Amino acid sequence: MKVGVIGAGTMGSGIAQAFAQCAEVEKVYLCDIKQEFADGGKGKIVKAMDKLVAKGKMDQAAADAITAKVVPGLNEICVDPDLIVEAALERMDLKKACFKELQENIVKNPDCIYASNTSSLSITEIANGLQKPIIGMHFFNPAPVMKLIEIIAGINTPEEVVVKAMDIAKMLGKTPVQVNEAAGFAVNRILVPMINEAVCVYEAGVADVAGIDNGMKLGCNHPMGPLELGDFIGLDICLAIMDVIYEETHDSKYRACPLLRKMVRGNRLGVKTGLGFYDYSAGVKEKVPTSRQTLIGEA
Repeated sequence: MKVGVIGAGTMGSGIAQAFAQCAEVEKVYLCDIKQEFADGGKGKIVKAMDKLVAKGKMDQAAADAITAKVVPGLNEICVDPDLIVEAALERMDLKKACFKELQENIVKNPDCIYASNTSSLSITEIANGLQKPIIGMHFFNPAPVMKLIEIIAGINTPEEVVVKAMDIAKMLGKTPVQVNEAAGFAVNRILVPMINEAVCVYEAGVADVAGIDNGMKLGCNHPMGPLELGDFIGLDICLAIMDVIYEETHDSKYRACPLLRKMVRGNRLGVKTGLGFYDYSAGVKEKVPTSRQTLIGEA
């Protein structure tokens, strides 16, 4: 099986790694809009393999075999894949344009399955106007480790494509869960509003960052507090998902917290920018809660 992954960022490179580690996959095209981005995505996979070798969880020959499957490049190299997984930015216009270009001008395999890793957008709308159907295959970060894949069919996605997507997820050793198309699907429809509510609780001064996160970890047995989790997901992604759910439902309970929007505007996105509800300037393991004055402006 040959797989094309469009988007070589954190999720795209992780998805490519998950496929490259699968014995049934012979080649993974890891693509982006610039060669350097694609090369950087493969570099992340090489580093991940090096860590596994260093920990004694994999020998060097096996690691080399996995990374050898990954071919970085522009979208144009995806001529013959059996599956395309799009993991581009969470923007409807970009996703639609990407699939249109792939289907009309690049992919030559008539039986190729086209999947989107979107975390909240309508599969039906992504597929609107395209020649081939789209299926949602929503991986979770880190993709090589997390066992869940949400499988989402749009209104025009054939049942046989759903079955194939479920089988592919199982081939990867994942647990597929089929969900009906809805804004945020199932997991993010529950998870991201919880993170948003934690931001509201912080903004209201009910508790500080550490208090909110420790409360949910120790009181609800969550492995990570909601504010720290938001930092790891990316506060920009959390905001985008909240906005999608609100626009689709027009339910006021899904309005994004003003502080969340303010932090995104200030590029305080969490781990990837070094500052969110925690300060990661000394490294992820040395993070410290960001001061209220820094985030809100209060003394």
